[in-house]
Amino acid sequence: RIFVLGIGFFTLCFLMTSLGGQFSAKRLGDSPFTIRTEVMGALESRGVLRKMSDMLELLMKRMDILARLENSSDLHKGDDGHFPLDRFQPAAALMERIQAIAQNVSDIAIKVDQILRNSLMNGKMMDSRRDQCEVPRDPRYPDCAGKVEWMRARWTSDPCYAFFGVDGTECSFLIYLSEVEWFCPPLPWRNQTVALPSPAPLPRGQAAFRSDLTHLLELVGTGKESLIFMKKRIRHLAQQWLRAARRLEQKLKGRQRDQKHILIHIGFLTEESGDVFSPRVLKGGPLGEMVQWADILAALFLLGHSLRVTVSLKELQSNLGVPPGRGNCPLTIPLPFDLIYTDYHGLQQMKQHMGLSFKKYSCRVRVIDTFGTEPAYNHEEYATLRGYRTNWGYWNLQPTQFMTMFPHTPDNSFMGFVSEELNRTEKQFIKSNKVSNMAVVYGKEASIWKGKEKFLAILNKYMEIHGTVYYETQRPPEVPAFVKNHGLLPQHEFQQLLRKAKLFIGFGFPYEGPAPLEAIANGCVFLQARFNPPHSSLNHEFFRGKPTSREATHALVSQVSSQHPYAEAFIGKPHVWTVDYNNSEEFEAAIKTIMSTQVDPYLPYEYTCEGMLERIHAYVQHQVRHFVLHQVPQGAPGDEAGGDPEIQGRWERGSSGEEVLETPMGAPKVPAFHPFRLGRHTCSETCQRRGLVCEPTFFRLLNTKDAFLQLSIACDSTEAEMNHLYPAVAEGARECYLQKEPLLFSCAGSNSKYRRLCPCRDYRKGQVALCRDCL
Repeated sequence: RIFVLGIGFFTLCFLMTSLGGQFSAKRLGDSPFTIRTEVMGALESRGVLRKMSDMLELLMKRMDILARLENSSDLHKGDDGHFPLDRFQPAAALMERIQAIAQNVSDIAIKVDQILRNSLMNGKMMDSRRDQCEVPRDPRYPDCAGKVEWMRARWTSDPCYAFFGVDGTECSFLIYLSEVEWFCPPLPWRNQTVALPSPAPLPRGQAAFRSDLTHLLELVGTGKESLIFMKKRIRHLAQQWLRAARRLEQKLKGRQRDQKHILIHIGFLTEESGDVFSPRVLKGGPLGEMVQWADILAALFLLGHSLRVTVSLKELQSNLGVPPGRGNCPLTIPLPFDLIYTDYHGLQQMKQHMGLSFKKYSCRVRVIDTFGTEPAYNHEEYATLRGYRTNWGYWNLQPTQFMTMFPHTPDNSFMGFVSEELNRTEKQFIKSNKVSNMAVVYGKEASIWKGKEKFLAILNKYMEIHGTVYYETQRPPEVPAFVKNHGLLPQHEFQQLLRKAKLFIGFGFPYEGPAPLEAIANGCVFLQARFNPPHSSLNHEFFRGKPTSREATHALVSQVSSQHPYAEAFIGKPHVWTVDYNNSEEFEAAIKTIMSTQVDPYLPYEYTCEGMLERIHAYVQHQVRHFVLHQVPQGAPGDEAGGDPEIQGRWERGSSGEEVLETPMGAPKVPAFHPFRLGRHTCSETCQRRGLVCEPTFFRLLNTKDAFLQLSIACDSTEAEMNHLYPAVAEGARECYLQKEPLLFSCAGSNSKYRRLCPCRDYRKGQVALCRDCL
C-alpha cells in the first residue's frame, strides 16, 4: 500500500509539472515567429496527458486487485467474525482521489485539444498576415520603403537581424523597422503595448561623498601594467583626495546632488585598439593619459556616483546590451548609464557596435581628448567641405563633450588632472634643501635627447645634470657621459629627485604633459624652448591629423608657442622661463638668473584635488541638461535669442558702460562684448585680453539681428551661413553674417576679412573652467 501511495503521489507531481511548464511557456508579446515551436510543444503535452490518463486507469485496476486480495486475507484472520473496517477506509479514500484525478486529466486533455486547434488556426492566420504585409505609404515615415528594400537585399549581412526575429518575410522587415528601429509606422495588428515597452527609468538616488577608495581599486581591475600604475597613483594620492572631498562637501553645504550611473570605458587600453601603452609603462612610455584617467576615476567615485569600469570590447558590449552580430542593430535594452566617459578609441568602438543607438545616446558621451577638438573639425559636413576632415574628427558632438588635459580652448571642456599638493612644512623643507646647481632633464626616452648636445654642454658648465632615461642593459648613446642617468624611476623616487633639483628643463617634447606641473609643485623652475613659429597642424608632423589647428595667435594657451603653453601663459615667471634655445646667449643668461632666483613650490588651484573635484562636480550636475537643450530644435538664425527659454537673456548696460548679459534662472551677469573693435583675433584671444574667457554657450545670444543693433552695428545685409567664424561683420563693409549651424559656434579661428562677435565671461580665481558664481 505504501508503494501504491508513492506511485500515485509521484504521478500527480509529474502531471502538474508537465502542465505547469507548458502553460507558462506561452508569454504575451512573443513574436508570431515562435508560434509553431510552441504548438509542437503542446502536441507533445497532449500525448503526455493521454499517457497519464492510461497510467491512472491501470493504477486503479491494480489497486482494486490488491484491495480484494487484502480483504480475502483479512477475512481468514478476523477475530470473532469482525472485519478490521479501519483498514478499508484509507484504500477507499485513495481510490476515490485517483478516480477524481483521472477525471480531471480527461477534462484537461479535452481542453488542451481545443487550445491546440485554436492555436493552429491562429498560426495559419498569422502566417497569412505575414505573407500579405505591404509597405505602408505614410508621409511621416519617408524612409520606410527604402529601408525595407535595403532589408530585402541585406538582412542576412548581420546575425543581429535574425536575433530580433527577421526571417526574410515582408512582415518581419516591417516589424523590425517599426519596433526595433523607427523608420516605419507600427503595424495595426501588432500588440503595441507589448511591442513598444516604455523603458524603465534608472533608479535615481542622491550622491553622497565617499570616504574610502577601497572599492574603487576593486572596480579598476587587474591584469595590465597600465591598470597597476593607475591603482598605485590612486593609493598614493588617497589622503589628499579624501581631504579635498571633505572640503568640497563643506562648500556645497548639503546641497542635493543626483547620483549618476556612469560607464568608464578606457578604449586605448583594449586589445582591439592595440593597447600600446601597457607594455611601455615600465619602459619610459607616456603616462599622461593614465595619470588623467586615474584622477577622473578618483574624482567621480569620491563625488558619490555609481561607476562601472571596462577595458575590453567584450565588457563594453555586455554593459551596453549589444545584440549578437556585427553592430548594425540598436541596443537590446535602454542605455543603463547617465554618462559614458571614454576616449577616441572607445568612441569608435561604441559607434561600431551600438548601431542607431549611438546617435540616440551620443549626448551622454564625454570624450577624454588630450589636445582637443575644434568645432570646424567636429562638424562632419563642414570639415569635409572646408578641408578640416581628419582621422579623429567629424563626430558631430557638442564641442564641450570633448574634455582636454589643459584649457586649450573654451570650445572644449577642461578636464585636467591633479598634482601632489604640499603642506606648509613640506614646502619649507624643500626650500631649505634645494641644490642650486642641480638640473633634471624632462625626457624618459633616449630619442628626446638626440641632437641636444649643444644645450647640454652649456647647461653642464653651470649645473649637475640628472636624467631618468629608460634602458635595459647599456647606457643610451644619446645621453652624454657627464649626465647622471638614474634610469626609469618609480613615481615617488622621481618626486624626491625633483624636490632636490633647482631646474627642470624641457627639450621641446613631449608636449603638454603633467611632469612640468609636478616639478613646479616641488619647487623647481621649468625652463622650456620658445617655438618660432608656433607649432600647429599646418607646420608640424605631430599635430598633423589631429582635429585642432592650434593656429598661431596671441592667445598663448591656444597656440603651441612652447613645449607647455599652459605653464607659459597661466604660470609664467619666476616659475616658468620660455626662451629661444637657438640663441645661446639668451639660453645661458636664463640659466644664470634661474640659479640665483628663489621660488616657492607652486601649484595652480585647478590642478589640486579640490579644484578637479569642483570642476567635475559642476560638469556632472549641469552639463547633461545643457547638452539636451542643444538637441532641441532652435529658432532660425536671426530669431530673437533662438527661441530657447533656457538660454534667452536680456541686454543691460553695466556700471562701467560695457554690454553685459543677464541670463534667467538666477545666473550671474556676465561681462560680454566689445565686438566692433575685434579686428582679426580669435574670440579666445579677444576675451583673454580683457581678463575674461570666451564662453561658447552664449554665442546663441549673439546670433541674432537684434544683437548687431544692440552693439550699434548697422547691417546693410544679413545672411546666415555655415562658418565657424560667424556671427561676424565683414571688415570695411556693412555686411553681417549669422551662424546657420549651432555646432560651429567656436571661440577658435580668425580671419582678416571679419570682426567676430565674441561672448566672454568671468572665471573663478585659479579655476578657468567655471565662472565666479558657477559652483
